[in-house]
Amino acid sequence: MKKSLCIIALLLAAACTKVSEPAPCGPLPSERQLQWHQLERYVFIHFTTNTFTDLEWGYGDESEQIFNPTACDPRQWADIVSRAGFKGIVLTAKHHDGFCLWDTQYTDHNIMNSPYGRDLVKQVSDACKEYGLKFGVYLSPWDRNRADYGTSAYIDYYRKQLTELTTRYGDIFEVWFDGANGGTGWYGGADERRTIDNLTYYDWPATWEIVRRNQPGAVMFSDGGPDCRWVGNEAGFAGETNWSILRKAEFAPGHGDGYALNHGQEDGTDWLPAEVDVSIRPGWFYHEREDDRVKSVEQLMDIYYKSIGRNGNLILNVPPDRRGLIHPTDSANLIGFGKAIEAEFAENLAQKADFKASDVRGHSRRFAASRVAGEGYWATDDDVTTATLTASFRKPVRVSKVVLQEHIALGQRVQRFSIEAKIDGQWKTLDEQTTIGYKRIIRFDPVTTDAIRVNILASKACIALDNVGIY
Repeated sequence: MKKSLCIIALLLAAACTKVSEPAPCGPLPSERQLQWHQLERYVFIHFTTNTFTDLEWGYGDESEQIFNPTACDPRQWADIVSRAGFKGIVLTAKHHDGFCLWDTQYTDHNIMNSPYGRDLVKQVSDACKEYGLKFGVYLSPWDRNRADYGTSAYIDYYRKQLTELTTRYGDIFEVWFDGANGGTGWYGGADERRTIDNLTYYDWPATWEIVRRNQPGAVMFSDGGPDCRWVGNEAGFAGETNWSILRKAEFAPGHGDGYALNHGQEDGTDWLPAEVDVSIRPGWFYHEREDDRVKSVEQLMDIYYKSIGRNGNLILNVPPDRRGLIHPTDSANLIGFGKAIEAEFAENLAQKADFKASDVRGHSRRFAASRVAGEGYWATDDDVTTATLTASFRKPVRVSKVVLQEHIALGQRVQRFSIEAKIDGQWKTLDEQTTIGYKRIIRFDPVTTDAIRVNILASKACIALDNVGIY
């Protein structure tokens, strides 16, 4: 999606005046979080013994011999992911069944003792490098194969495996932790009648420090971050109001208020943006019975607008089949999804518009130019928290989407905004919403218009927008 050159068109006085940047507003993203935001979409790969037992959650007593993908090709995965426009792959290096997809020295329950007999984590990492994709790993905290799960010995085991994954395979962009654990009611192959206090058992700060030390550029996902949060559902949508900040101390893997996870918290203490996890199939692992239930391009586009279009990142699960290949239907729909995104945002009408702002910080061109030109962003004076930005067209255009992006390096500010179109000389409100954040996409029924107006109706501090796109 191209950023617009829109705000460059503002002709303002006193361009040479030295003007300070706006002060930061609230919690700010780290550099690793800023890089993560820009990825926007990447793929999850769920692949383990479950693929061959037809389960979603394995019991942990499955034989290593059952894992036998006869045509496994991570290069095929990476090729499809790349052609679909996704930016990376996060692999389930170990799911709840405890079967490890790499050559770990800490358990025999691993891929090297299967008929496949090769380090799949390395293969996927290498394929990502070849196709220019980012690589990430998911290491389930829960392990139904381990008799010592629930004891301190298991935590030592878990951290040793995390160390292996974060030191052997090059750069990792994301490490995925979830909150599933052997609570009451889950019975597996190794005495599963165990309960833990998830808040204290893992000593998460000490576990996270392993990633910080070995992969300083990696973001870590869980309900409580520390870098990005669960969106609170697996259906593929963020809240229409979605703050990238959260009262972090109230959350931990497996623990968190679902509403807050979905919407964020305006008074949050930390930058903790939402990641939207959803599968292209009903389940997370491949099941032949679901071959006719793969999400269509239309369904995937709806997810796109309700995830990335609502200030979230999208991690879309695409599970390989028993051959170790992405199924043709999944492949076709994933690539079709990428082409649909490309088509819908092929022409940014803002690049043909003349823009006028009701206020520009210090009347400086530095704060009137789009970041794409390398000259800054639109910002208002400190005391200006409501403003309008109007894009006028020399001849009527057909419009159905407006893309807004805040300059989040200085925080998330906008609390309420509206979009209007000038139709037959009259301004018509197309939508009124709340938050923007890294990216907000507003869809509406197509209109033919002479002008589009963005009204910032309330902001926590002066306005700072990186981009306005019109499609």
